[in-house]
Amino acid sequence: MTINIKNFLKDKSKLSKMGEFQSLKQIEGLEMSATSADLYGDGRDDLALFYFTKGANYASLTTSNSITSEFIPWNNNSHKKIIKGLMVNTKNANTFTGKQGKEGIDTLAKNLSRILTIKESKSQKGTNETVKIKDLIFASTGVIGEEFPTEKIKDRLTDLVDKLRKDHNKMYWLKVASSIMTTDTKPKVAYEEIIVGDELIRICGIAKGSGMIAPNLATMLSFIFTNADINSNLLKTLLKRAVANSFNAISVDSDQSTNDMVSIFSTRFLKIGQNLSLNDKVIQKFELALKKLCLNLAKQIVVDGEGAKKFLTINVINAKSLGSAKNIAFSVANSPLVKTAVAGEDPNWGRIVMGIGKSGEIVDQKKLKVKIGNFIVAENGKVSESYNEEKLKEYMQWDSIEIEINLKQGNDAFKCFTCDFTHDYIDINADYRN
Repeated sequence: MTINIKNFLKDKSKLSKMGEFQSLKQIEGLEMSATSADLYGDGRDDLALFYFTKGANYASLTTSNSITSEFIPWNNNSHKKIIKGLMVNTKNANTFTGKQGKEGIDTLAKNLSRILTIKESKSQKGTNETVKIKDLIFASTGVIGEEFPTEKIKDRLTDLVDKLRKDHNKMYWLKVASSIMTTDTKPKVAYEEIIVGDELIRICGIAKGSGMIAPNLATMLSFIFTNADINSNLLKTLLKRAVANSFNAISVDSDQSTNDMVSIFSTRFLKIGQNLSLNDKVIQKFELALKKLCLNLAKQIVVDGEGAKKFLTINVINAKSLGSAKNIAFSVANSPLVKTAVAGEDPNWGRIVMGIGKSGEIVDQKKLKVKIGNFIVAENGKVSESYNEEKLKEYMQWDSIEIEINLKQGNDAFKCFTCDFTHDYIDINADYRN
């Protein structure tokens, strides 16, 4: 196995060391591969395949954008609770491609199912198992409205299947995670494990996302894998709960993708009980680990936001309702004026107040308290008497900034995560298709 170094050679890459990435472990029943269909014209890996040798329970959440990639209705029409494989391509979103894009998925599904069936027949166990077209799901990411490169991808399917391997070390997870990137500067991986009796439940996750990030979900693809045997319905519930304060709590530029998808797959290798529910202790432990993993991946997306230099947390507390807290948090997080002030290291708290007010929520100015870091900047309807511009300017030089908005109206709260807007964001998106 070799890492395709071209996946890491970008003009504006942030230098990363192997030690910065978590070590992901093998998931029994999962085989993975990555290869190049030369969709970018530079030889980098741009296709990934995840194959479940004994099938996998799964659940997916997708974008709420009314315009979607062709793969989303294709997957939804499968109506399967157990699948055999997921194939992902980058560079092309397969969105607004009409009949050609849909037929492209049909063609790839027919060819991939045939090649995987041949693989099964040649395996050591020599099964006669047929991998059906509807046993496969797909995901795409990249440019909207360009013709889907069906033939280029089809020509590489045999190689993609031949490269499938069941042994997954840290380097191999990074290789596969790199193959789904677009404008990302680094792969995104996360790992959690739970000990239940003498058994080890493993959860591995990868994600891509850098721009066009906003709920729901967040212009990203994320794939999560576990060896724990959890049925599809329970996986769906757990995923929804985990996404609420992770992938649906981030924003880079407030633009919501046509291709968002987060999926979780159970290879069913580790039996942890029958008729499990949210009340079972093992599931409660699993849920905590899943939430931690999703938040980890979501934050990695924000940190790698296009052109981002600073990570920004907006924490709204003591709101009258969760909805009100979310509206205010995202109103501030998505304000270009707030984000550019953070980029310029300017503690211009007036822009935060503006963002609160434009949310449409009714706020009592005399109760409102705003903090940047540990510094109170506004309270009692005016600038704080303890306001110190020089100390705030020092704080604004940090690469992680927190804004706390205390509404003093109730007991609900919501925390969202975003990044600054730099000139690099403009450069990346002005030149996105070249």
